[in-house]
Amino acid sequence: MAYLWIKSLHLLFVMAWVATVFYLPRILVNLAEVGDAPALKARLELMGTRLYKFGHNMFGMAFLFGLTLWLGPKVFPNTLPNVVAGGWLHAKLALVVVLLAYFIWSGRLVKRSAKGGALPSARALRIANELPVFVLLGIIFLVIAKPF
Repeated sequence: MAYLWIKSLHLLFVMAWVATVFYLPRILVNLAEVGDAPALKARLELMGTRLYKFGHNMFGMAFLFGLTLWLGPKVFPNTLPNVVAGGWLHAKLALVVVLLAYFIWSGRLVKRSAKGGALPSARALRIANELPVFVLLGIIFLVIAKPF
């Protein structure tokens, strides 16, 4: 039963983090298109900064519960099942690192904008906004299919 609770909490925090991974670039697109509206720009930057902090917290919690699932059978034998075997986990973790790098890049762009720095074009940000969907699809496939 503990395994199911830990796995459920891991999934909850992963979903919350992925929501920030998807929404933060949308804020960036809006920032790139805001034009000459300082109040709106300041509001979007505040939203982006808060969302970025929230995303860090959600990633941290997802990481802790994921680490518990991974190392739990070694730390708590006979309590948690050892379901982590095979190369699929390494591939999944590599894709998670790609998503994390993308999330950090997005957060740094929000911080750059808040300091008065330039952003990439709205078109480039729109294209970049779609990339995490494909990475997440790869992660989901690896977790469900465990192909290797």
